[in-house]
Amino acid sequence: MSAAAPTSRARRSRTVVTGAYAAQGLGYAVVVTSLPVFKERFGVDDTVVALIVLLSCAAAAAGSVVADLLAKWRGSRIALSAGLMLEVAGLLLFGTETPFAVFIGGFVAYSIGLGVVDASGAMQGVLTQRRYGRDIMGGYFAAATGAAIVGALAVAGGSALALPPWTAILLAAAVAGVVGVLGLRRFDRTRAATPIGSASKVPLPRASIWLFGFVILAAFTLDSGVSTWSTVYLHDDLLAAAAIAPLGYAAYQGAVLVTRLVTDRATLRWTRLRVVVVATSVSIIGCIVVAFVPFVWAAIVGFALAGVGVGALVPLAFTSAGALMPARGDEVIARVNLFNYAGAVVGAVLIGLLADGPGLGLAFLLPAAALVGVLFVARRFRAPVPSAEVETAVPR
Repeated sequence: MSAAAPTSRARRSRTVVTGAYAAQGLGYAVVVTSLPVFKERFGVDDTVVALIVLLSCAAAAAGSVVADLLAKWRGSRIALSAGLMLEVAGLLLFGTETPFAVFIGGFVAYSIGLGVVDASGAMQGVLTQRRYGRDIMGGYFAAATGAAIVGALAVAGGSALALPPWTAILLAAAVAGVVGVLGLRRFDRTRAATPIGSASKVPLPRASIWLFGFVILAAFTLDSGVSTWSTVYLHDDLLAAAAIAPLGYAAYQGAVLVTRLVTDRATLRWTRLRVVVVATSVSIIGCIVVAFVPFVWAAIVGFALAGVGVGALVPLAFTSAGALMPARGDEVIARVNLFNYAGAVVGAVLIGLLADGPGLGLAFLLPAAALVGVLFVARRFRAPVPSAEVETAVPR
């Protein structure tokens, strides 16, 4: 029996939440691809840049906690709009000609907003998905990935046209600001979190939170590793030309995007469990190819295969986590989202440390091992596709 057609309100909510994901992907890509410009502006070395990135991860994790508190207090609608506006403030602070101390302050503000939007965006996505009665989270993450590609191209195009370096950053700030304002009226108003001060007789499913958190950690360990080290590996270890080395990351992102575009339909046809097992297995094979076939084009293909698992696991993990306890879904998602930043640190730092030992290629066996662990817990994705349900929105 097919689910009822979504209401016009649900469709409007889906559109604006998709915009929030797109704003998130656009802004993050613009920030990370602009780091070399900031490095040159302030005359700092790679160690300082690495410390700034670690500070960003810590601030984003704090932002996820803030999203949980805001969702309990005023709902995830307010949390998501507030997170987007905090990103705007951060982008404006560090995107223009400011002293280094102000730049760091802006970067921290943006990172906190990043964490708030990561968590509250998933909260809103799950709420809207529940109204649709079928998986739609893959489309949200596809929008983020597609916008990230646009953001990277915007920075590259601005550099080629000799535009001021803050041009792309102001564009990202404008997009986030527009979506944040529109979202105040169009984000889903349903309160899924337990309000502050009210006791819940049923504890949160902590074991399941750790389980889906591990899936997120494994996915972002690989994502961070490929993002940070794929170009370095191709250029320094496999001696790829400067024009060829970035293709590993490009192939990876292309595979992530395509996978996210088809994940929702694939789960409808084959179930979440099968999609998780197949996508994770393909990703493991990709990591093995990178580790043991030391040729440029083989590694590029390996990075592309690795992207399949990340593309599917992230939206499906949040989808399944949000269904664990719908009445307190915001709290569950905020806690699962924390593993995002742990994975980012593990992938960027540990893979780099392993490069000095067994080598950078073999270091990609680390995320492969984590993904093998995902196969052992994949049965927890057996949850049925959500059925459409009617909820009474709480006006805020």
